[in-house]
Formats: sequence, C-alpha cells, structure tokens
Amino acid sequence: MGKPLVSLDRVIIRIAGDSGDGMQLTGDRFTSSTALFGNDLSTLPDFPAEIRAPAGTLPGVSAFQLHFADHDIMTPGDAPDVLVAMNPAALKANVPNLPRGADLIVNTDEFTRRNLDRVGYRSNPIEDGSLERYTVRALPITSLTLQALKPFELGKKDAERAKNMFALGLLSWLYSRPTESTREFLREKFGRKPTILAANLAAFEAGWSFGETTEDFAVQYEVKPAAMPSGTYRNITGNLAMAYGLVAAGRQTGLPVFLGSYPITPASDILHELSRHKKFGVTTFQAEDEIAGIGAALGAAYGGALGITTTSGPGVALKSETMGLAVALELPLIVVDIQRGGPSTGLPTKTEQSDLLQVMFGRNGEAPLPVIAPRSPSDCFAAALEAAAIATRYRTPVVVLSDGYLANGAEPWRLPEIDDLPDLSVEFATGPNHEEKDGREVFWPYKRDPETLARPWAVPGTSGLEHRIGGLEKADGSGAISYDSANHDKMVRLRQAKIDGIAVPDLEVDDPSGEAKVLVLGWGSTYGPIGAAVRRVRRRGLAVAQAHLRHLNPFPANLGVVLNGYEKVLVPEMNLGQLALLLRSRFSARVRSYNQVRGLPFKAEELEGVLTEVINDV
Repeated sequence: MGKPLVSLDRVIIRIAGDSGDGMQLTGDRFTSSTALFGNDLSTLPDFPAEIRAPAGTLPGVSAFQLHFADHDIMTPGDAPDVLVAMNPAALKANVPNLPRGADLIVNTDEFTRRNLDRVGYRSNPIEDGSLERYTVRALPITSLTLQALKPFELGKKDAERAKNMFALGLLSWLYSRPTESTREFLREKFGRKPTILAANLAAFEAGWSFGETTEDFAVQYEVKPAAMPSGTYRNITGNLAMAYGLVAAGRQTGLPVFLGSYPITPASDILHELSRHKKFGVTTFQAEDEIAGIGAALGAAYGGALGITTTSGPGVALKSETMGLAVALELPLIVVDIQRGGPSTGLPTKTEQSDLLQVMFGRNGEAPLPVIAPRSPSDCFAAALEAAAIATRYRTPVVVLSDGYLANGAEPWRLPEIDDLPDLSVEFATGPNHEEKDGREVFWPYKRDPETLARPWAVPGTSGLEHRIGGLEKADGSGAISYDSANHDKMVRLRQAKIDGIAVPDLEVDDPSGEAKVLVLGWGSTYGPIGAAVRRVRRRGLAVAQAHLRHLNPFPANLGVVLNGYEKVLVPEMNLGQLALLLRSRFSARVRSYNQVRGLPFKAEELEGVLTEVINDV
C-alpha cells in the first residue's frame, strides 16, 4: 500500500545549489509538470550573473522558487514551505527566508569540512542544532545517485551531475506530479547520447522510488488542479510571451519582422526564440553592438518592415541617439527594454524598475515616445501586440518596459484564438498626396493624418515617392531640410501632440466597497505583489482601492480624476520613486512612495504592512 495522501491548497518550493548543478533545469521541469497537471503557478528563478561562479560559494548559488496552488495566485510566494539545499552555500544563502516549521531537504554528501569552511560555517548546521526550528530531511542525495547509476559506464563526475534528476524525482513523488513530460524531455534532450539518457532516467526513477520506500517521508502530498476558464493553456515565461507577441504582431500587421539586437541579459532569450521562426517571416540579426542593432532595426522600418530591437538598461543608454533619430524620422520601431539592476553593468540577473525616467527623457532635445509596461509574464504577449499597433498607427518608436522578474518568471497562459487577435493591417503610401501651386502632384513625406498626426509610410523604391530622411529638422509637410525657427517650434509641438493624442484606455480601479480612502497604484511587474497584498488587507476587513498603469506615456486621460478621488495614493516601485516623481509633476494628488531596490520583487507580506499603516493613518 502507498503512503497516506495529504491534500494541500498551495505549496512554495525553493530548490538551490551551485550554478552548475542544474537547479534552473530542475525547477523548469517541475514547473512544466505542474502546469500540465493544471495548477495555477508562479515562478522566481534566481541565479548568479557569472556563467560558472566558483563552486560551493555564496555568489555561486543558483535557486528556483515555484508557488503552485489549487486556486488563483499572483506571486511566487514570500517564503518557501520547502527548501532543497544541495550544499552548504545553498543552505546559508536561503535559510534566512525559511519560516519556522518549514521542510528542509539537505544533501548531506556536500556538507564536508571544506565546503562548510568555504561559506563560514564553524560547525555542521545539520548536527549542531541550529536547524531545530525546521523539519530537516538529511539525505545523501549524491551517494544515492551514484548508487543508482552503478550499472552505467560513467565516471564519478558525470554520474554526480544526475543528482538534480534524483532530486526532481523525489519532489515529483512527494507532490504527486505527473512524470511522463519529464521522461519525454530527457528523451528529446539526450536521445543521441543513449548512456546519458539512460542514466538521467535512472536517477529520476531512483528519486521517485526513494520517496516511496524511505521512512524519511511518512506522507505524500497532492495539490489539486485550479479552476480556470476553459481553454488551452501552456506554461510560458515573459520573454517567450514577448517573442510570440512580436511574431503575432508581424502576422497581424502583414509586415515582415526584423529584429536587430545585441545579446544582453536578461533580454537575450527573445533573440534566441525569434531566430527559430523564419517560417513566419521573421529575420534576426545579431549585431556587433547595441548601436548597430537598433540602427539595423530602424533601417528595416524605413524599408517597410516591423523593426524591433531588444535590450536592457545599459543597452538603452547606447541606443538613445538612434531612438531620437527614430522620433525625428517618425518611423515605427519597437524597443523592448528588459530592465535589470543598475547603474552601469549593475546586477545583470536581478530585477529592477529603474529605467522609466531613462526611456521617458534619456534623449537630446524634445523626443517624446510612448511607453508600455506589461504586468505579468503572459501579459508580455499582449503588450508586444499593443506596441506594434501604436508604432504602426502613429508612426513612432514605442518602448516596452518589461523586467527580469517578468522575463524569467513563468505562469499558465491561455492561448488566444487567432480570430480574436486585433487586425493591425498597415497601409503604405502609394502615390502623390499634395498638389503644388503650379498644379503638379507631389509626395510630401511629412503631410500628416489629421486624426493621428502620423506621416505617411512610403516604402523606398516606390515610383514617385522619392523623399529625403535624416536627423536634420524637416519642414512641416514637404520634409525638406529646414533651419527655420518657427518651423522647428511647430514640428516639436506636432511630435509632442502626436504622442499626447494616442488613444489609450481609461485607468480601471478595483474598489469593491466604494469606501476606500487609500489607492495603491502600481506599474509593470509590481502587479502581482500588490494584488496579493490587497487581498490580504481586504480579508482583514480593511478597505483599499487598487489600480495598475499599463500606459506610462501618455497617461490615461482619467488618471488625474482617479488620483484626486482618494485621500492618499501609495505607489510601490522597484526604484527610488520614478513614477511617483512623474505623478507629482503632473497632478495634485497626495502621492506616497514605497521603494526597494534589492534586485528582488516585493513580498506580499511587506506590502500588506505598508498598506495597513497608510490606511490606519488616514
């Protein structure tokens, strides 16, 4: 008979080890099986910037946190219920976040004197009583893996690499996860290496069997599927959703997609993914640097393609001159900024929201452009489509502000119906659009649409539509180079008016009771933590309103009315108050900032405390 099965409504697991121990792969596979099972989920990969940091050291710890539940959830969770620590460094780096009573699974084989000294443990924490507040499962995972792989002709080092599969098998048994998807993944990954394939499958099965037979685990757990709207779902990360959204944008606009990009963490996955989709009319160009990447993308836009460039904060700084050129040329261009910790190289693998003011104002002259911020990993798909819609309709560069938390995090995504996607068809200029005084019909490249103020988009080589472009100021209408002061003033104001006139939806406010005096306003990836904190506060009987900005430039037309409808407005940001600064400069609302720049997303418990304090202070 099997062990007793205990039902849980949710679980938070954190798996940690060396950056070369396959922790991200283990977390990804557990996440995939959890998604297939039908749970709602949210993930937080946390890994070092170095490709291979020194083994057994604190800077080299790689971790993966997964929150899965039988109901709707919004964050990867504040603190893990279960920590799997593959070595002393992983334990020391993560045990401070472990709540009393949590389960702690440790790989005792790695707790050698040398490894303990390397991270500053004077005694073995497994034996000295310092972990007594937790339920400790001390398992020789490496030894158990080697024992399971004895039949295979593998060296000790190669066999030890499969210990992550043993851990995955054990966790899969412990939480009743389906296993066939992991087996299929291994067959696909190692199909051409039969010995490696067999060894990984054996390690995975050994972990599962160990859970079934060992006395270390008295029960097995289950988390039943979550009730979700009907449809076809898949697990998706923010960067993958962004890539799919850009492919879809090409199909919906009818334009070929051109990505000009230079690899940079955490945006490179978009380049990798788009390079796989040539059959959908996608061309990818890995440039020699950031400047060349955006220059090629802008050139592609001039040639009639959907021009895209992807980067992070340091790359935006380098691309700023060409972004200004795109503003002057008034051509559609999508700039995807996956924000990370800064300044300079900063924290390449950690998240932050510190590029807002840079993308708003980081160009010479008056160079306005629209800014959109997705709120979740799956929302990156819709944000990419909306960026394409605005860029092509208004002939302007558009910035999409994602971040490392969204880019690498995952959640279930309900696949949209193709017929439900918006029609973004583009019309190019086909002939003359202006009659000269002498009766001649000519093409004016800066003759604007009276509704959108967009100029015509003429594909080079179209007979009769020859025109000049460049960074020098152009005469309104004709597009001739102009140094006239009155014309420059007019063109600056027209470009600003075009951005100000972009039609964006009104800001929606969630205020169930209608009695809230405090509004919490977020943008980008703070949506999940804020939403989770709001739920906690409301469960305690307190009234609070919530709103979330998707459009950061231009702001929704009703934003000022919304802000002035509440006595206090709390704005949590992963920066030092950039949105709050913009709000204070535009509106008279009482805006209070709450900021952190730790390279990690907000915790719901943290925001719950801040919200409670603000509500009680009204």
